[in-house]
Amino acid sequence: MSASGVLILAGPTASGKSELAIALATRFDAEIVGADSRQIYRGMPIGTAAPTPAQRAAVPHHLVDFLDPHERYSAARFAHDATRAIEEIHSRGKRAIVVGGTGFYIRALTGDVGLAPQYDAAVRDRLAREARLHPPEFLHGWLAARDPRRAAMLSPADTYRVTRALEVALADGVAARDDAPARGLRAAGIPFLKVGLDVPLPEIDERIARRTDAMFEAGLIDEAERIGADAVAADAVGYPQALAYLRGWSTDAEMRATLARATRRYARRQRSWLRSEPDLIWARASSVAALARERLAWT
Repeated sequence: MSASGVLILAGPTASGKSELAIALATRFDAEIVGADSRQIYRGMPIGTAAPTPAQRAAVPHHLVDFLDPHERYSAARFAHDATRAIEEIHSRGKRAIVVGGTGFYIRALTGDVGLAPQYDAAVRDRLAREARLHPPEFLHGWLAARDPRRAAMLSPADTYRVTRALEVALADGVAARDDAPARGLRAAGIPFLKVGLDVPLPEIDERIARRTDAMFEAGLIDEAERIGADAVAADAVGYPQALAYLRGWSTDAEMRATLARATRRYARRQRSWLRSEPDLIWARASSVAALARERLAWT
């Protein structure tokens, strides 16, 4: 068996990526590398819809549930860590499947976006001050002036990602460039196939409705209270809604409706980002295995 090549499986939230990735990993003797900017955090399995213990026992997962919720993590660091994980998987004679909905992580991993090599403490401090002084729309407008393409993919309310994108765009006094060299699979000489899971939006909306109910039944409110509002990861969809309820700012019905609506909007932003992803092939779940056999020679 050839272990070369990487299957990258992307798609909006609730599109069934995790389940399909596990089925494909079992079929092709592969391990999974997560590409989700919130599933990286420990102790947040409900709100982030992280792989269950049973799923992780069935197939080895990497870059999932390993980071403290208060620690920041960058796309550059992800590209480095994911490439290293893939090389280690290949060294064991296994195949690698990257799965997730964070489009910027995937683009960083493949080397299709320029990344700042390290943090600039002065820039970060300045942006933190600006975030305290101005509304989210100010930072988003600033990002739009520096990197319009990236800004179009981010909600003004997503302060963490907007601030991080600004940090990248302002590094060394130049805007982020898609043609700048980046570390990742291309630099490592590892071939890859990018597949976007094509699921009709009405079907995704139905899955989101079911997932929302399941999250609350599983204990999302308790999880949000334990994580707290000061964690880096607390801005992930689900936690602001649960924390607002805990503070008495919304009723149970309002919390559930707001979370479902926010998740639907998030899924659409993910889909829009992936529509601009270079070399991505859209396919239904039933066709992905055939694509892996055809494009990566997996058998």
